[in-house]
Amino acid sequence: MTDAEPLRERLVTAGVAMLEEVGAAELGLRAIAREAGVSHGAPRRHFPTHNALLAAVAARGYADLRTEIDAVGGDTPEERVRRTCLAYIRFATARPEMFTLMFRHDLLEGAGGNLRVTWSLPLFAHWRQLVADCAGPGADERTGEQALGLWTQLHGIAVVVANRSIEAIAPGTDIEALVGRAVARHLAPDPD
Repeated sequence: MTDAEPLRERLVTAGVAMLEEVGAAELGLRAIAREAGVSHGAPRRHFPTHNALLAAVAARGYADLRTEIDAVGGDTPEERVRRTCLAYIRFATARPEMFTLMFRHDLLEGAGGNLRVTWSLPLFAHWRQLVADCAGPGADERTGEQALGLWTQLHGIAVVVANRSIEAIAPGTDIEALVGRAVARHLAPDPD
């Protein structure tokens, strides 16, 4: 964060930095203003509410997650799905407070930034395409169901890994193997 950075971006950068330290519940407008080196009233010029600033912070998280997911490669569609799953879990583990905030739709809905249209839906569309690529030509409506089923299981795994609940319940779990089994289960052909 620099003084040359526009005020709105300075505030978001300060919010992102503070989020990992104190969590969303403690991330107030005054504290962010103090961190950004501006008056306590300055955030109101760009963010009419506290939740609007949280939405801008979450948008930065979505952008970072999308960058990581877009960097995933693999020789086969299945390998790309598996590696994307692992990138998602790495993000959740490395940035648990950001990950939690990004999916707090109860806080962020209607707060500005239109996160659903700008980030959530395009991210899921990308995810659905990854799953469709596994089905090959002629992928049908089942692809959406497979993508949703795999994402919900993946998100659950990411949450319990990020908050270390998995260590309390199943210490030593091989996360890559767990993800591999989830991918195989959800991408398996429908047993007609």
